[in-house]
Amino acid sequence: MKKGILFFVLLVSFVGCRKEETVKAPKKLIDKAVMVNVFYDLALLEASKYQMISNSDYQKIEPKEFIYKKYKIDSAQFSQSNIYYASSIEEYKKMFEEVQKRLQTNSDKLDTIIKRKQEKLKLNSKTHSKRRVEKVAKQP
Repeated sequence: MKKGILFFVLLVSFVGCRKEETVKAPKKLIDKAVMVNVFYDLALLEASKYQMISNSDYQKIEPKEFIYKKYKIDSAQFSQSNIYYASSIEEYKKMFEEVQKRLQTNSDKLDTIIKRKQEKLKLNSKTHSKRRVEKVAKQP
């Protein structure tokens, strides 16, 4: 009995310590950097789809179909690659952190552009109002 338990413990230890991948890489694995780009584009497309609710033409666009055409991949290739990368949770997490970082960087850039345009409009509005006041003051 003791030999059986010892054998079982050694077997479990040996199998548990092996560093074999549980999910094998698919034949048409999408490169990691490309996969990050795919996730990034999907995030943008999905977000913009819900911002353009009033535009019925835009609603007809299917983000995943657009991505498949852009990256010349198919749904099976995307799904299999996604499963493969998701099998390593730490690497998968890093991929999404990179996507999040890119989204935040672009959001910050857009915020800066919007702020500058608003300041420019405000300045133009003040200048335009000042000119009107000067014109009215000059009239007899």
